[in-house]
Amino acid sequence: MNGNYGTILVVDDNVAVLTAVKICLDGVFERVIALSSPDNILNTLQQEKVDVVLLDMNFSLGVNTGQEGMMWLQMIHRSHSDVPIVLMTAYADVKLAVRSLKNGAVDFVTKPWDNYELIRVLKDAVDNSTEVVPLEKMEAEHVKKVVDRCHGNVSKAAELLGITRQTLYAKIKK
Repeated sequence: MNGNYGTILVVDDNVAVLTAVKICLDGVFERVIALSSPDNILNTLQQEKVDVVLLDMNFSLGVNTGQEGMMWLQMIHRSHSDVPIVLMTAYADVKLAVRSLKNGAVDFVTKPWDNYELIRVLKDAVDNSTEVVPLEKMEAEHVKKVVDRCHGNVSKAAELLGITRQTLYAKIKK
């Protein structure tokens, strides 16, 4: 495990849970940002490049409906739809899990969690959110940029790309 998963934002009102998650994810993520209250989630997401959010479902004492988590999930998803969100709760509820997935969560973890399972779920969340662009699309975009940079001068563009004009014409026509 080599800390190549960037930054994770963990939000849970239980400080012991935050500590345990930090220890568990040490070496998996470069940075673990821990918030004990959801109130600063949106500010944090605006100031930091976060690769995944691990969000508790319940924050008010004695409330375990998951409604707060659902509300925060929707707020995060609305303003930062590119950031994958994994929900976490001590009250495993299949209906709640399904609803959260329909509302934009990428996965669901129950407390107490299995460390390896938590790491796998979070790695998958990051990996699956990183789009792989097909090579042909990347090449086409690059060719277009070079032709634009040369103001449509195909000979100059072909020279810069290290290909013949004929090859360049074929690539432009694709």
